[in-house]
Amino acid sequence: MKEKITLEKIKNDQNFRALIGTANGNLEQMGYTEHGLRHVGYVSKTTANILSTLGYDERTVELGAITGWIHDIGNAVNRQNHGITGSILAFDLLNKMGMDMREIGVVVGAIGNHEEQNGYPISPVSAALIIADKSDAHRSRVRKKNFNIGDIHDRVNMSITKNYLAIDKDKKTIRLVLFMDNKVSSFMEYLEIYLSRMVLSEKAATFLGYNFELVINNTIINNRKNVMVAPYEKGNEKEVSED
Repeated sequence: MKEKITLEKIKNDQNFRALIGTANGNLEQMGYTEHGLRHVGYVSKTTANILSTLGYDERTVELGAITGWIHDIGNAVNRQNHGITGSILAFDLLNKMGMDMREIGVVVGAIGNHEEQNGYPISPVSAALIIADKSDAHRSRVRKKNFNIGDIHDRVNMSITKNYLAIDKDKKTIRLVLFMDNKVSSFMEYLEIYLSRMVLSEKAATFLGYNFELVINNTIINNRKNVMVAPYEKGNEKEVSED
């Protein structure tokens, strides 16, 4: 009988921790924002919270948390196709730990599909991971010692003073709400980086039976129903993002 692998066991595993640290260090050398324990912790908790709020069973929620914690380990090899590379690394380690092969399939499938270049929501865990990962834009991700105002990624993330992800079950809406300092960056620069990620988030929300809304400074940016841009109306939301 295969062992039930818990989030706590994954978090304490030295191989996974080493890969997360190496991945974050590699991306720092390339000039990318933080991808270390803060980011994977956020994605892990937020993925789990999305699944829990939508009513998925306890084990699916934990698999979401596990997937969020290890989703970026492929960056230890290369930034390009790091989702696919990460799924291969995760398969080997999870198999050696004794995880059930059906659960491994859920985890590696989600990791391999979390990037906008070649990803697609294929399961509830996969869809929740996509939304959680793409929602993590905030000034706390900027590496302060290497902050470069000339770099668009640093400018955009530094401009975001507050963000949260919320689910309104009555309106069947998953919202990413951002507040940006327009003196530091702009909506246009945010979209220059995040447009394809937001499109993937829309697909992920649709997979879960919800609509995805991007709200910046109280304006719905991705309104597809009306010609005029809709104002933001806060409904019966439950915040699910955790930092």
